[in-house]
Amino acid sequence: MSPSVAARLAGVVFVGSIFQVSAISSVRVLGATPDLLLVVLVSVALVRGALAGAIAGFAAGLIVDVATLGTLGLVALLLTLAGYWAGRYGETTGRDRAYAPLLAVIAITALYGIAAYVLTFMLGEPVSARGALLPVLPGMLLNAVLAYPVHTAVRRLVGGGERTQRAREVELLV
Repeated sequence: MSPSVAARLAGVVFVGSIFQVSAISSVRVLGATPDLLLVVLVSVALVRGALAGAIAGFAAGLIVDVATLGTLGLVALLLTLAGYWAGRYGETTGRDRAYAPLLAVIAITALYGIAAYVLTFMLGEPVSARGALLPVLPGMLLNAVLAYPVHTAVRRLVGGGERTQRAREVELLV
């Protein structure tokens, strides 16, 4: 990855993180908060791959953890996993398919909400299943609305020039 692409990637992740923490976190629609940062991260991972998605997820999560004074590493771990799996989805299946951003955002939003609940419970912090899992469905809807515009903006800003080509045929070696 060239230094200019890495700088643009860092800028997108930083701005998305700060915007999520400062402006979006106070907005509630249908009982849930849209997660712009997660949508940006999924888009970055689809465009640049699993490694870039994991690195961007860790950096974004660390920024959010420090800015919100939450449990250090909780959001970083969750966003690292989200970025990695979104990138793997993009590398192995349909990065160029029209429905890839929407499907990835919906699936990863659901998995992120469930994993956040489970991890918080495992850390021994008080958490209500209703309060943690009820907003997952409206959150999926809100993030799905953001999926295409955010993906288009991220693709233009970060680019996808170093895409890995999928093999057309698989040769079985015995």
